Amino acid sequence: MDQSAIEAILAQCEESLARGDSVDLRGLGFWKVVAAVKRHPEWVETYAARIATIDRQAFDRSVRWRIGVETMGTLLWLGTAFGLLLLAAAARAPRPWKGLLLLAGTGLLTVATHDLTHLVVGRALGVRFSEGFLGGKLLIEPGLKIDYASYLRAPPRARAWMHASGAIVTKIVPFAVVILAWKQRAPRWATVALLASGVGALMTDVFLSTRYSDWMRFRREMRIARALERDGRQ
Repeated sequence: MDQSAIEAILAQCEESLARGDSVDLRGLGFWKVVAAVKRHPEWVETYAARIATIDRQAFDRSVRWRIGVETMGTLLWLGTAFGLLLLAAAARAPRPWKGLLLLAGTGLLTVATHDLTHLVVGRALGVRFSEGFLGGKLLIEPGLKIDYASYLRAPPRARAWMHASGAIVTKIVPFAVVILAWKQRAPRWATVALLASGVGALMTDVFLSTRYSDWMRFRREMRIARALERDGRQ
């Protein structure tokens, strides 16, 4: 894709957004533009802000439940702290409360640390986030909106590891709590449930995330990084 095609697609996206139309960015070719700009680092400064504006406007129209990124970060930290508190409380709890507290703490930690890790690692690597939101079918899954200007300006390997970071942490959590459950002599059913959740998360990564989610994005950005390094452009 050359720059004249990029200009035409971005202009079409901007015109559709300005008219207030229902905008299908994928159908308009917007994400093909993003992919092309990633493969040409010399184009990033020309298009990063423009791409970010289009992406943000489309996001604002499609996502209703949004909060400030700092507020979301605070909630994620609180969720992580409360999850750890539940795990600590399990050490002194009688059975079967010990098992229930371990499972509840693991679930809360898994949810909270996923996006929290994206936030912390992303900021450390130069990727910024504009706000938090609630998504999923029940509107209860926390998410972070990437600021696409900073995302494009970050090196592709940084983008890749930002995506991978959340997935890695959420796979560590249940197996770490399995060890804790064993040390606390938790009920066998709780240990089995924790182990099953960890294995289930791994299977989800293998069969779904590599095609649709974090690991798919990790692989995509690493392919770009290797291609640019091979061509001496990174």
